[in-house]
Amino acid sequence: MNSRSTQPSRRTLLGMLGAVPLGTGVVLTGAGVGHADDSAATGTSGATAAHGPIPKGLRPGGEYDQLVAKLADEDTFSGVVRLTRRGRPVLERAYGMANKAESVPNRIDTLFDLGSITKCFTAVAVMQLEHQNKLDLHETVGTYLDGFQADVADTVTVHQLLTHTSGLGDYSQAEDFWAESQKWNSFDEIFDGTLDVIRGLPDLVEFTPGTQWRYSNTGFFLLGAIVREVSGQDYYDYIKEHVFRRAGMKRSGFYTKPEVLAADDIARPYSVDRETGERIDSTTLEYFSYGGTPAGGAYSTAGELSTFVQALMDGRTLLPATSVDLAISGKAVLGPDERPELERQNSFYGYGFEVTTLNDQRIRGHSGGSTLGVSTMLDFYPDLDWVAVSLSNYADRYWPMVNLERDLITQQ
Repeated sequence: MNSRSTQPSRRTLLGMLGAVPLGTGVVLTGAGVGHADDSAATGTSGATAAHGPIPKGLRPGGEYDQLVAKLADEDTFSGVVRLTRRGRPVLERAYGMANKAESVPNRIDTLFDLGSITKCFTAVAVMQLEHQNKLDLHETVGTYLDGFQADVADTVTVHQLLTHTSGLGDYSQAEDFWAESQKWNSFDEIFDGTLDVIRGLPDLVEFTPGTQWRYSNTGFFLLGAIVREVSGQDYYDYIKEHVFRRAGMKRSGFYTKPEVLAADDIARPYSVDRETGERIDSTTLEYFSYGGTPAGGAYSTAGELSTFVQALMDGRTLLPATSVDLAISGKAVLGPDERPELERQNSFYGYGFEVTTLNDQRIRGHSGGSTLGVSTMLDFYPDLDWVAVSLSNYADRYWPMVNLERDLITQQ
């Protein structure tokens, strides 16, 4: 690496990229597979037609499929989409490149950085431990973690951490975090180092806990620390054993930067240089993190995320049905300025899950995003038995796709 004097500063690079760092094209028209299996709706497999036939707009060649292809053709979408009904794929498509320099295409089974969808896994871990009576949702941070001032230790509850009502901010925006994170080269260093940074932040509490809703990566990192403390197991090992493996997510995990660089089945994230408009492989940037955290940065495929939803909603594999209902029901109301690009009737946050009602239908899931090259969305419809996944290694926002998917599914 060249000396500091010949390299642009991190702030300069962030300005060039328009980046807000978070803990967290070639169109391949033949890379996707489309299915429109109506057997469950027509009765040919013995199933009942509980929700009618698959809407034409969601079938291969339909309105949604055409929109995704258009965005890929414009090079504003690179990634994978997957629509599943009753556990069976209706539409799968892969576009763009996982590694432009090596001409490696995105495939249906490519692994993507999920960004904040990772929070769903952390929340499931917390709810598992709650069900085992190893923690209480209304106990405070100080019950499980030491080293915090009284305004956090004696006031902020696990419930508030889960619902983003804790008053805690985003550790990834602190200069101390970025100065220290460049030194970390293991998950132990990431975890312990981040926890030390959070403990040392001045004015950690930004508003009185429980009085407002404000998205907090800090809160979810502390939940991961509580999982580690209460379970007696490394956070990453816990998620691998009790979430990924139990759900049948064989390839999902927290991959290191060296692993991402060495793999041809993991999508490289691409950010945009504001000055040139060129897409940059974000793994080449000095502040690209070594690995993910409880707040964001796990990797998975579209298929394994669908598997996760099935395992969650069966009420046995990951959590009992009562705990699932508790996690995916609305606890905190989101204000009208929260992601207004999404068309929604009612917006709430549960325990690690976004909670939406549209056209009198329930939608649950989570999104993820970073200007470093992550745009992800997991939507599942408990009453209609649909799962919709979009995973992109571009930072371009996915709202048109999500809005159309939601309208087509909820209006059937």
